Amino acid sequence: MPATLEQLSQIQLFASLSDEERQKLQPYTQVSFYHKGEIILHEGDDLAPRLYSLLRGSLQVTKIATTGKETVLRSLTKGEIFAAPALVGNQIAPATVTAQSDCEILTVERSVLLATIQEHPDIALQMLAVFNARLQELHNTVHGLVSERAIVRLARMILHFADQYGVEVNPKGQTLKMKLPYYRLARSIGISYEECVRLVKGLKSVLSYQRGGQIIILDRVELDAIAQGEHSENPN
Repeated sequence: MPATLEQLSQIQLFASLSDEERQKLQPYTQVSFYHKGEIILHEGDDLAPRLYSLLRGSLQVTKIATTGKETVLRSLTKGEIFAAPALVGNQIAPATVTAQSDCEILTVERSVLLATIQEHPDIALQMLAVFNARLQELHNTVHGLVSERAIVRLARMILHFADQYGVEVNPKGQTLKMKLPYYRLARSIGISYEECVRLVKGLKSVLSYQRGGQIIILDRVELDAIAQGEHSENPN
């Protein structure tokens, strides 16, 4: 079904448009529902020429290496856009996108989006900023896999999720709102499940890991130091 005006306003790119301008977009939009665990896009899929955006829920983006190893590239939350090649590339999905929770995906036809951009060039600038940030994030990930120790990558990943998705402050420390099970941490920083468990346990004075992936940062200053490479390999 087409998106409502309220739903369109929830997408970062369209937040500044007037209701009248969003009404022009409505007939060319589509909202689709996906259950937790469903795959929205498979790596290598042909993409329809549309803007893909997350209206509700959360998504996980993963990529399979030639060795068969799966790596988590990023997580997406409400309002974010994805599948850039559908708009400005070869229209081939570069990665697999999976629903981490029940979610809704809003799409807008490319031709209508381009017409809107002609009237509102700031939308294109916002898109470029998003894509540039993603490229920088990918560069940092690749650089880290090549040159940084696993303990440094782990600390940076936890801090990234803390900053991006927020924390709840309590007497114990800072509890991440996003749960990060061992398998997900391992796949995000390119190490084995077993090594990830060993590293997290070695950080017991800095982190508290609870069943299901609930992480509490006990010492933010120390975790920052580890993320900067200013600590030994296995602090205790």
